[in-house]
Amino acid sequence: MHSILAVDDSASMRQMVSFTLKSAGYNVVEAVDGQDAWEKAGGRTFDLVLTDQNMPRMDGISLTKKLRESPQFKATPILILTTESSDQMKQAGRAAGATGWLVKPFDPNKLIEVIRKVIV
Repeated sequence: MHSILAVDDSASMRQMVSFTLKSAGYNVVEAVDGQDAWEKAGGRTFDLVLTDQNMPRMDGISLTKKLRESPQFKATPILILTTESSDQMKQAGRAAGATGWLVKPFDPNKLIEVIRKVIV
């Protein structure tokens, strides 16, 4: 079973994402912000990281940069799921090493479709 680290500071968004992913057969570990995700990522691997951008303590782009610096996350797909849709933010995400950028609100079927494409 594929394992996904889902990161969002909104409890309701974490619940929706987690429910969507678990319903599709994924194992989900939730984190409340980038710092929490970084701590949970230490010592284990995930098949995909799905993170919000705007969060306290550490945002999604900073988390992506930190994960990419770690050998265990060099090739892990990282998707940023956020309300941000500016080209400038998307470019910053790509520059940090994000695999893709999805805009909230999300369509559960589309989210699963994208995840299936990027998890090898």
